[in-house]
Amino acid sequence: MASTDDLPDVTAFAKKNMANFPILADPEKIVSKSYGALSAIGFAKRWTFYIDQSGMLVYIDKSVSPTTAGSDLAANLERLNL
Repeated sequence: MASTDDLPDVTAFAKKNMANFPILADPEKIVSKSYGALSAIGFAKRWTFYIDQSGMLVYIDKSVSPTTAGSDLAANLERLNL
């Protein structure tokens, strides 16, 4: 997960939501811009990038919903054999 928020905000978000995965703080928006995921108003879009073990980008889910993100992620990982 990546966020355009700074490290203290990302850390607080992770702690509050008991995240058990890494969250990248991208306040300079370098990663968001590189992936084409920076919105016109300066926030990262809610997209999921699926990258295989060799580092190849194999799929981008641009219709991520916070309410179904977990189950969608699991289904896409299975479908993509990742």
